[in-house]
Parts: sequence; C-alpha cells; structure tokens
Amino acid sequence: MIDRHGLSLAPALVRFLEDWALPGSGVETDRFWAGMADIFARFAPENETLLRRRDVLQAQIDAWYRQGGAYGGAEQRAFLTEIGYLVPEPAPFTIEPTDVDEEVASRAGPQLVVPMLNARFLLNAANARWGSLYDALYGTDAIAPMSPTSGYDQERGAAVIQWARAFLDETLPIAGGWGDVTDLEAAIDRLEDPSLFRGRSEKGWLFRHHGLHIEIVVDPDHPIGRTDPAGIADIVLESALTTICDLEDSVAAVDAEDKVAGYANWLGLIDGTLSAEIDKGGRTIRRTLAPDRMYRAPDGSPFALPGRSLLFVRNVGHLMTTPALRLADGGEAPEGILDAIVTSLIAMRREGSIYIVKPKMHGPEEVAFANRLFDAVEDMLGLARHRIKIGVMDEERRTSANLAACIHAVKDRIVFINTGFLDRTGDEIHTAMLGGPVVRKATMKECDWIKAYEDRNVQIGLTCGFAGRAQIGKGMWAAPDRMADMLAQKSAHPLSGASTAWVPSPTAATLHAIHYHRIDVAARQAERAAEPVAALERLLTPPIAGAPDWTPEEIADELDNNAQGILGYVVRWIDQGVGCSKVPDLHDIGLMEDRATLRISSQHIANWLHHGIVSSDQVEEALSRMAAKVDAQNQGDPVYRPMTRDGWAMQAARSLIFDGLAQPNGYTEPLLHRYRALAKSQAMPEKMA
Repeated sequence: MIDRHGLSLAPALVRFLEDWALPGSGVETDRFWAGMADIFARFAPENETLLRRRDVLQAQIDAWYRQGGAYGGAEQRAFLTEIGYLVPEPAPFTIEPTDVDEEVASRAGPQLVVPMLNARFLLNAANARWGSLYDALYGTDAIAPMSPTSGYDQERGAAVIQWARAFLDETLPIAGGWGDVTDLEAAIDRLEDPSLFRGRSEKGWLFRHHGLHIEIVVDPDHPIGRTDPAGIADIVLESALTTICDLEDSVAAVDAEDKVAGYANWLGLIDGTLSAEIDKGGRTIRRTLAPDRMYRAPDGSPFALPGRSLLFVRNVGHLMTTPALRLADGGEAPEGILDAIVTSLIAMRREGSIYIVKPKMHGPEEVAFANRLFDAVEDMLGLARHRIKIGVMDEERRTSANLAACIHAVKDRIVFINTGFLDRTGDEIHTAMLGGPVVRKATMKECDWIKAYEDRNVQIGLTCGFAGRAQIGKGMWAAPDRMADMLAQKSAHPLSGASTAWVPSPTAATLHAIHYHRIDVAARQAERAAEPVAALERLLTPPIAGAPDWTPEEIADELDNNAQGILGYVVRWIDQGVGCSKVPDLHDIGLMEDRATLRISSQHIANWLHHGIVSSDQVEEALSRMAAKVDAQNQGDPVYRPMTRDGWAMQAARSLIFDGLAQPNGYTEPLLHRYRALAKSQAMPEKMA
C-alpha cells in the first residue's frame, strides 16, 4: 500500500489517479490527496453512524412484530413516527437545480443502464442515442416471430417497411399518408405540421416529434433504398437520451483492480478515447464513440445534434467499503465516498453538470449526508456549488415513505428519481421479515402497497416541480428477447407520467422510443399533477399473507423459481466476475439480471424459511435440483464450471438464504464480495466429507 496524507492506497489506484485522472484536470496532486484525506476524516465516521441507525430502526421494527404489533394502519404509522422512521412532511416547495441538460430536464425518452466494467457494452450504450428502426423491427420479434430464413427475408422486410410507414403516419402525418410516398421532398410539403421538419443531413431528412428526433434516410443505392419507391433506406430514431454507467449493482467490483478498471472506462467515456475490439463475422473491428451528427436547418444554417447519450454515473451506496483504500485506523474506506471523489474528478472534464445517481439511501438524513458530501467534493475540486447533480433512487422503504423530505434535502441538485420493483420489494420483505410470511412474488406485483409506491413516486415528483426540471423514472424491462411484449406493455411507463424508463439494450431503446412518440409525457404530467398523493397507509401495508393456503406444488414452484434465479446469477458473479448478464430463468427465458434479483429472491426464501413455509431440507433440495438446471443452461459457455456443493458459488447462494435475516437490510453485496474475493484468490476450499 502507498501512503498519501495518512491514507493507505492500493498502488493501482494511486497510479491511475496520479498518471491518468489528475493530469489535465486542473487539480494539483498534493492538494487532491490532502482534500481526499480531509473528506474521509469528516465523512467516514458519519457514514458509519448512519449505517448503525439503520440497524437500530430495524431492531425496533422487529421488536414491534415480536410483541404483536399490527402491520399497516394508523397504529403502525404512529409507531414509525415515534421511532423516527417517519419524519414530518416538508412545507410545499419546488426543486431548483440549475444548468440541467434538456435531455434530463425537459425531454422524455428511454434510459439505458450499463455495467462500467464492460467497455464494449459501454460503447454500445453511449452510441445508442440513435438507432435504426428497420433493424430493431427486423432483428427482433417486435412485429412478428423471428424468421428461420438464413438470408434476407423479403416478406419480413416488407412487413417492417409497412409498419414503419404506419409509424410515420402517427408521428409525422401528411396529407394522403406515407404509404404511397414516392418523392420525399413533395411529402414534406404535405406535412400537416410543417414545424416538425427540422433540417437535412447528407442523406437524411430530420424531424422532431414530442421532443425526439426522427431521421428518414434516403439512399437509392442502398439495398433497401433501391427497392423503395422514395429511396428510403432506413428510419433512424433518437433513442437513449440518457445512459447510466453503473459502478454498483451490475458490476462485480471487489478490489482495487476492479475499481480502477471501472474508473478507467469512465475516464475513456468522458474524454472520448474509449474503444474496444470486437469480433464480427470472423474479422476484428475497433468500436469507438460516435461523433456528433451534422445537419442544415431549412434556412441553410448548420447545426449539430449529439451523437451520444448523455451520461450519468451510478456510484455505490453508503453500505460498502473498499480494500482499495484504508483509513488512518486501518479500516477499509467507505466505497461511496471514494466513488464521489473519483467519478467527479473525471467528469469535471466535461463542461456543464456532473450527473451522479446515488442508490440505496434510507430516508432524508442519508440523502442530506450525500448532499453535504457532494458539497465537500465540489469544494475540494474547485467546482461551483451544485455542479454535481444527484439522482435519488427510490428503492428503499424509508425513502419511499419520506420521499418529499428526501427530495427537499437535495432540492438544489436533484435531477432524477425512479422506482424499481426488485430492490424495493427486497427491502419491503426484510423490513417486515418478522411480521409473517410474505405473498408469492407474482402476487407481490398486484399488492396495493406497490401500486401506491409507483403512484406516489410520480405524484410527489410532480408536486415538487419535477416537470420541466428533472427526470421521473421507472424500472427495467428485463427480457431483451421479448420485444413484442415490451412494445405492448412498456407504454405504461410514459402513461404513468414518467419521463424515462430503463431498457436492457440499444435495440430496446429504439423500440421503447416509439412509446414516447405515441404518448405526450408532458401532457400526462399536467393531467397527473392534479391528482392527490396516494395515502401513506397504503404504502406502509406490507405484503404479508394473512392465512397462507398455498398447495405443496405452489410452494415448491416458488422455491424453485427463487433458487434457480439465485444460482443462475451467483455462479457468474462469483466464478466469472460478471455483474450483469442475460440469465435464463426457470422457464429458459433470458432476463437481464443484477444484484437486485438476488435481494428479492434470497429474502423471499429467508422469510418463508423463518415462518416455516419451507424447511431447510426443502431449500437444500431445491438448490441441488436447480444447480443441475443452471449447469445445463450454461453448457454452451466455454469458461463455465459446473457447481459443486463446496464451491464458492454454491456457498455464496446458501449464505444469502440461510444468513438472510442477518444481512443488513437484506443486501447481498457483503456476501457476494466475500465469496468473489475468495474465488479470485483461487484458494478453493477443501472438499467436505
């Protein structure tokens, strides 16, 4: 380890910061290290105090249930207020972030989330600002099941063009419709709303509808354009307006080597140098960041549009520490503090606001802590106050219950709130762990508490002035191979008044953009702003089954579903260091999974185990049975190693379940990091007798 102002740092981290991140930043090296030491001295003890406060509140809630306290209703609300879990609502206020990019403040569109440790994925996501509608429709099941034809399927191609022309009729209506257009210039003259036409590129005609751009590409020499009466070769949609580059739930970063790899990729994105070699059809190509797109307005004046998605970075929460840096007392440093400093140092190369998503905060006191930490980082780096913006993830019960107060704590820098079923439900289960057995996961989605959660997130955001100032977001579509279902269902997110929602791929971003053309989010927000906020009592009623009457078959099915989901994800995390991937579920449907999947599944089994719905033997049998299934699902992976009972992956899965009650707020990170570090050390355990 290397000493810098009393901090002990891994050599890899020091080299990265001194040789790569600090040069060109304008921040003098010794001043940087002195400032970092000061921030850790000031904020690390408070970070620890906040974590202990979580434990105290959970212990009080557990005691409430042990003593027969009722769940839900006025009695529980009074108890939660008495212990400080619920805080007073702030007086009416409006958020006041400044210098917020329009992609965040006033435009509605898809949002990608991408793991920071995968350079290829990062490049794909950043470049997903624009996507081919023809490719998205042809290459997925969006409008028809995938074709077995090896070459170009003329019938499928014709269906794509027909569907795309109908989309133009919806978004860019012209007299007579787009179906028989043979001359694009003449068609533009027939636009019902001429203001939709924004300009031209070398081969494209640019339009803007509901704040999103559409480019019609004309190329009579292109194989598609050659067969089109108007020479239209493609329709390109502005797709992922924003992308969250993730250092948290979708990465397996357990040591200095992993952290530096993530930080280096973030630097490459910010300074434009990130690239990756990709094997495509037997040849190697180098993928780089897309340039801006150049156009000429109708009056002939040139202008540019961003070629890349606007980037957020998701730091880790308050819980985890990192061995990459040790404090003066020898203890590991809070990882979230390190992330705040380093990701801001890198992002300050970009002009304008720095966008940091802060996950897994519990209540307004933790949000206020993040606000003061960002103040200190700004002072350390010489940044203007509130240049660092914050996205608050509404994924913990204490945050949901005090959402307005949480927003108020960062009202001058907040640019984002969102909802997420998996983490939010994981915390819901853990909080009410001793209250009784929870309902099945499928039933969970129909419970009134989660409907109130989704409604309150939008309603409170609008009450606090998010419309035209900040994003209101919704969760991930997890099935990247099921685009027809996504087209049919994910319109619910813009209909809710959310200005963005997460998608798992660039192709999904292009298809989800269609929903924002069909739904005027600004109009929906204006409608919903008149609604009263859903009652807090609805939110505080946990999903506990009053009198479970599940059959043995239903219990076994739920157990298998949870066990398979845990193992399918854990084995890649522990053995391969893959934090996010398309994991086949119990029915072999590929789902994009991250740590939130583990939290809900492990807490669900732990709850049923605690209340006697399942036994330890049943859990062990399910794990053994599902390990065989997961092994079979991964047969095509050349680096996959079949699970054994004594392997690190299986040990991690068992600990997540059998030690689930003891895990802080049901989080999976401490155990995953422990077992991944063991697997990286290759110190495999002795076989058990």
